[in-house]
Amino acid sequence: MRYEIRQRPNFSIALVTFESPGEQLVVEAAAMVAKDSALAMKTNMRGGLLGAAKRKMLGGESLFQNTFTASKAGETIWVAPVAEGDMLAFDMDGTQPIYMSSGNYIASGPDVTLDSSFQGGKGFFSGTSFFMLEAKGNGPLFIGSYGGIHPVNVGPEGYVVDNYHIVAFTGGLQYTVKRVGGMKSLFGGGEGLVCHFSGQGTVWVATRGSAALARFIHPFRPVESNK
Repeated sequence: MRYEIRQRPNFSIALVTFESPGEQLVVEAAAMVAKDSALAMKTNMRGGLLGAAKRKMLGGESLFQNTFTASKAGETIWVAPVAEGDMLAFDMDGTQPIYMSSGNYIASGPDVTLDSSFQGGKGFFSGTSFFMLEAKGNGPLFIGSYGGIHPVNVGPEGYVVDNYHIVAFTGGLQYTVKRVGGMKSLFGGGEGLVCHFSGQGTVWVATRGSAALARFIHPFRPVESNK
């Protein structure tokens, strides 16, 4: 199959074109925007009940996923993230996994497997929850995030990324969670815990954070009066 990402970076959408009958694309629930009517769709729990439940509870993904199968070459499907933002596409070759923050998975080829990767306490404090999703195998992988997505190449000196702006990173990287400044910065300065990446690889960061947006909107929300 071949693909093209359009409308970047604010309203990204991927057009996937199947090149032979029987080709398949696994799509996260609610990520399909449009498709050729001849494309067959089957809904199932990949990895069985336990595997799907693990991804849902620990990785933030849907319990059910949809598999689309081409009946002939040239059929197309459009997929997009739920939130306003950007998309990334990877051509997985089985040599290196991709780790993504929970909720960022959109679609993949049938030979790309997803698993929740335990990050221990550092995952909790980094804002990525206890678990992240690990993608490995062969085939295309599509992920998305709120805001635009910017790649950062991490070298010997490492790199620091705000906890809520991590989209994904390559398997050659490790990270530790550190505080920015003292306790005043943590609780009142708007900058708290960050991830210090080390190793050799790439980390993709979001230009906006959904948590910051929620904090910005919170004071303007309508509140019912008790009168």
